[in-house]
Amino acid sequence: MLQEVQRSWTFLENLFIYSEEVKKELPKESQKFIGIDKEVKQILQEGKSVMKCIKFCNENNILKRLEASKSELDVCEKALMDFMDGKRRAFPRFYFVSTADLLDILSNGNSPSKVMVHMPKIF
Repeated sequence: MLQEVQRSWTFLENLFIYSEEVKKELPKESQKFIGIDKEVKQILQEGKSVMKCIKFCNENNILKRLEASKSELDVCEKALMDFMDGKRRAFPRFYFVSTADLLDILSNGNSPSKVMVHMPKIF
């Protein structure tokens, strides 16, 4: 569960914390992610202080906290994927680019030079 939370959180952190496009388009989920981000960082900090994975994973409520974080991360990820699917349905060529690339395209839509680097992937 810890690995699943870390993997999902790492992927979503870049998008919900650092992408202005995601913050603008998904404000509710972005705010929710801030709380998830704090909880995951706290869990990881606690794990770092224990230094033994087995001991840490057997501490009280760690599994429940991880499961709750994973559930909330799944909600944020679904909202992000729904948003991205809407953009891809509007312009099917966006199916050829990764989520990170598509967000970069959408965030820099007013700057053709920044979007041009993605053109070979789209066409």
